Amino acid sequence: MNVPLETPALLFSATSLILLAYTNRFLTIATIVRGLKKNYEENETKSILLEIKNLNKRLTLIRQMQMYGVLSLFFSVFAMTLLFIGSNLWGTYVFGLSLLLLLASLAVSFWEISISVKALRVHLSDLIEEAKKHS
Repeated sequence: MNVPLETPALLFSATSLILLAYTNRFLTIATIVRGLKKNYEENETKSILLEIKNLNKRLTLIRQMQMYGVLSLFFSVFAMTLLFIGSNLWGTYVFGLSLLLLLASLAVSFWEISISVKALRVHLSDLIEEAKKHS
């Protein structure tokens, strides 16, 4: 299989956008954690601790997503370098590795999103129960 030099370059824009989205998720969760920490210091409740634990897990997953995304970009650039110097076989293998790392990043992203959705559903169920009590 012969991979042209331009093929790994296609990952640049996609990977950059993904990393930007991951960074935004990280910053949002970091802001929420800071707010919850302040709230916990005022109202030491178990539910806040559970929420902080959930957010801590999500931060760990986002760090992994970013790591795999950056490695994907790194190996994509390395593949381009190998293809540029004429090492087509190694360039193809390294590009394949960069695709696998991008897949790993997306898989961890899916896992993090599913945790986020479960946490939101817990909040919604609490609100629904509260609404039923008032109806």
